[in-house]
Amino acid sequence: MRAPEDQTPSLDRTGLALGLGAYLLWGFLPLYFPLLQPAGPVEIIAHRVVWSLLFCLVLLRVTGGWAAFTRALRDRRMLGTLAAAGALVALNWLVFVHGVLTGHTVDTALGYYINPLVTVALAVLALGERLRRAQWVALGIGAAAVVVITIGVGRLPWIALALAATFGLYGLIKNRVGRTVPAVASLAVETTVLGPVAIGYLAWLALDGTAAFGASGAGHAAILVSSGIITAVPLLLFGGAARRLPLSVVGMLQYLAPTLQFLVGVLWFGEEMPLARWVGFGLVWVALVVLTVDGLRTARPFGRRAAVRP
Repeated sequence: MRAPEDQTPSLDRTGLALGLGAYLLWGFLPLYFPLLQPAGPVEIIAHRVVWSLLFCLVLLRVTGGWAAFTRALRDRRMLGTLAAAGALVALNWLVFVHGVLTGHTVDTALGYYINPLVTVALAVLALGERLRRAQWVALGIGAAAVVVITIGVGRLPWIALALAATFGLYGLIKNRVGRTVPAVASLAVETTVLGPVAIGYLAWLALDGTAAFGASGAGHAAILVSSGIITAVPLLLFGGAARRLPLSVVGMLQYLAPTLQFLVGVLWFGEEMPLARWVGFGLVWVALVVLTVDGLRTARPFGRRAAVRP
């Protein structure tokens, strides 16, 4: 009998397209939020919570995921875990929108660049994992980058650090529940918990006469409503990509979003990049190269896919 030829599995083109779509949308997200002004960051996040919840509920009905949603709501432990995740993601959204609207889009990009380094640090602090030498080197370089930017610019890049910390903790929680609660159902639970607070805040703005919703025309109101779609669609695309692509490919694609955010901040918004910030970003990029190369050397074979449930 003829032995089968050793062939490297081809990359799933559909998965690649879905992954690119998700990270492209996330990368160009800074262009969306200025359109929502004069709404402030807190009002924008309140609308994002409300309309994301409604959009997710519709998707759950259409896709048959309602059972997973209600099951998570009835499980007190799961509900508490996802409530914590919801609080973290809301804070992450708030810091991101504040950064974009106050002229610090480059700092938001820095936050998502250093997020993989924060994730590695959390693996040690929260999970007790032992790091390889290359991971320690990457963490050291990343810490040096923060010091260089802080000294050179004259202020701590708190927006970047807050984004990296909140998203890293959010990812840690979602990693613990991701195998039992699908992505859309999970986001629906998170926004369900946040919903009463968001609705209460929007109602207070309306009664106070300071709400931007409806005061700036139907077009502006429609853009605010679309925040639900803007939130959920990249998540769905990412979920589809994660089921089809190797983890190594997904890991490399994640750098597309902060790169686009960085370019939007520098080229579109014209944010300043003094020498210290360039040096700091350069150190972060070196740290990510070290982390990525180490991850590829120790990753699964190329054809293996991420074990993510639909």
